[in-house]
Amino acid sequence: MTTPVDIRFPHLGITIEHLQNGIYIFGFRIAFYGIIIGIGMIAGILIARADARRRGQDPDLYLDFALYAIIFAIIGARAYYVIFDWDSYKNDLIQIFNIRAGGLAIYGGVIGGVLTLLWFVKRRKLSFLSMADTACLGLITGQCIGRWGNFFNCEAFGGYTDGPLAMRIRLALVNANMLSQELMDHLIVENGVEYIQVHPTFFYESMWNLGVLMFLLWFRKRKKFDGQVFFLYLLGYGLGRAWIEGLRTDQLIFFATGIPVSQALSMVLVIAAVLALVIGGRKARLAEGG
Repeated sequence: MTTPVDIRFPHLGITIEHLQNGIYIFGFRIAFYGIIIGIGMIAGILIARADARRRGQDPDLYLDFALYAIIFAIIGARAYYVIFDWDSYKNDLIQIFNIRAGGLAIYGGVIGGVLTLLWFVKRRKLSFLSMADTACLGLITGQCIGRWGNFFNCEAFGGYTDGPLAMRIRLALVNANMLSQELMDHLIVENGVEYIQVHPTFFYESMWNLGVLMFLLWFRKRKKFDGQVFFLYLLGYGLGRAWIEGLRTDQLIFFATGIPVSQALSMVLVIAAVLALVIGGRKARLAEGG
């Protein structure tokens, strides 16, 4: 009997026979999702500290901030998810605290991090926009790496596609809540094993974030005013997320409106970032001229 494979990229010739998503240490299971998120956090801190040194700032300032930001980003990520998926928790409130079962939303983490930075700079009497320019480099680094945790969890994928990057996942590995009728209509059966074939949106977002990071690292030496790098992060990430969110099957919906909340928030942030960039650029030009 042929052993079914877990993951296949049929048009790329890539096959993963057995997708392991965790390891055991002293009998305690540690999910690769958590490990990858942790790696993303460490990489983000290192990037932010390196940029701080380049700018002549104290790198330890960003380590101090990260100690608070990581905690409140996780709280924000969980709160965002629970609020917009309330029906899954309202009858079993204790599950709100069971983050090992999944349920973290990146935008909630971003909001938590921004609010933490607002508190941090007020306490230390620092510039929010100046710190945000460096902190966002670490943030987008963490987002780029962290998305690979979704791969090991077989989640955060899109609808059916037969495009060149199409990913085929064994149906038994997928949470039923993430399955759309479109995916079930295009169910693929190989040797008696059922598969769905999807857009690997986790990969799309990781690569988009990498592109945003590369652009910001190039642009940071050319910025004209504090906050410019941060606003470009909001613009770049928001544009990509708005597109990618529209492909996903596990969207969080804005209550009864039927609107994907992260897609709507992305567009709001894009508009706000454009306005901030225009206003900031105008002020910088006036200052140079004056």
